[in-house]
Amino acid sequence: MAEAHQAVAFQFTVTPDGIDLRMSHEALKQIYLSGIHSWKKKFIRFKNGIITGVYPASPSSWLIVVVGVMSTMYAKIDPSLGIIAKINRTLDTTGYMSNQTQNVVSGILFGTGLWVALIVTMRYSLKMLLSYHGWMFAEHGKLSAGTKFWMALVKLFSGRKPMLYSFQTSLPRLPVPAVKDTVNRYLESVRPLMDDEEFRRMEGLAKDFAFNLGPRLQWYLKLKSWWATNYVSDWWEEYIYLRGRGPIMVNSNYFAMDFLYLSPTTLQAARAGNVIHAILLYRKKLDRQEIKPILLMGSTVPLCSAQWERMFNTSRIPGEESDTLQHVKDSKHIVVYHKGRYFKVWLYHDGRLLKPREIEQQMQRILDDDSEPQAGEEKLAALTAGDRVPWAKARQAYFSRGKNKQSLDAVEKAAFFVTLDDIEQGYRKEDPVKSLDVYAKSLIHGKCYDRWFDKTFTLIVFKNGRMGLNAEHSWADAPIVGHLWE
Repeated sequence: MAEAHQAVAFQFTVTPDGIDLRMSHEALKQIYLSGIHSWKKKFIRFKNGIITGVYPASPSSWLIVVVGVMSTMYAKIDPSLGIIAKINRTLDTTGYMSNQTQNVVSGILFGTGLWVALIVTMRYSLKMLLSYHGWMFAEHGKLSAGTKFWMALVKLFSGRKPMLYSFQTSLPRLPVPAVKDTVNRYLESVRPLMDDEEFRRMEGLAKDFAFNLGPRLQWYLKLKSWWATNYVSDWWEEYIYLRGRGPIMVNSNYFAMDFLYLSPTTLQAARAGNVIHAILLYRKKLDRQEIKPILLMGSTVPLCSAQWERMFNTSRIPGEESDTLQHVKDSKHIVVYHKGRYFKVWLYHDGRLLKPREIEQQMQRILDDDSEPQAGEEKLAALTAGDRVPWAKARQAYFSRGKNKQSLDAVEKAAFFVTLDDIEQGYRKEDPVKSLDVYAKSLIHGKCYDRWFDKTFTLIVFKNGRMGLNAEHSWADAPIVGHLWE
């Protein structure tokens, strides 16, 4: 894998005259800036964790509640119905505080408790309100008075300026349907596929399940639903996607197209530089939770935002029985594939994100590089396109140590994967059907070795400036990628 040589922070040699120590100030500067960048991200995560943790209230509302409690105390009004006095008596036993200090501490403690109680009340009220599903069956454009009143209550308890994950603790649990209802729906779905004799046999099996094994499995399912807000999602990810042993390239991966009738530029490097920069700005907003949650019904009903968490810095890792998803908190590079060669491209310099023009220059250097691929490099990504078991065995045998492991880590821990394709694609007016068909096939599989199908998504930029995405499916559904793409 081609990449710039890493600077060494310091080196020393032992000579007859003593130890010769040489330090690289530039390398030390980069280490310092990297540390600052890391601590900034940790602080932002900590701050956002607090803001999200107290939602639908806000941290500033704590001060309002405490000041309100203290004001009533100084007005000789007891808003606590005797609770503050009990706290005062408990503090009095310590003997370390004056009466005035005890009053202040008691008021702060009661105010904090009241604030937490209000948060819990608002959160569970919102959860109960969101459990109502009647709005789904209302005729479009015609809402009943009851539904309008419900919408007003949801907005009242939803707080102001929600962040991406603000509603996660207020979403209702996924309800567990009754065994009888599940069996009836199953029989309805298979009836058109069976003749009378087969269907009678299936009815007997379904009835036996509903009275014998079904209730016991239902109890386990309800137990899990009390523990997890969504009793399906982890099993769905595991058994529908990660345990699939067939090729993910055509069985689960999907693609996204570029604008059909508009092309900002025909320069491949320029388009790549601008789009990569825009995607990284999106990642920055995602890390700071500045992306607004998706709301339905006139910005009223929130959707779950959990699938956004693994959009970047994530890769699917093959296993012999089941794959896993590897996610790292941060990644400062991408990996670019061009004509059989892999390039590790750094995205930051002096603690700042590279500008679109600077990324374009890096892409142009890759396009101008006429070096030949190393032995075994050109078609390496074909391993991610085939069956999972051979890929898992090859990964364990040949990529578990040394330079191969370092190179594979660079790909799997990259923010995302980029392919600079050496062909032109896109919609053509003179042959719209065939051009779109070829364009779609190139996005979904390409040459089968020029996309890294295990990455959450591969950005594909064609020679004429057209582009698209190839996305791995297990980590999220298409609307999440669609939000990024739009």
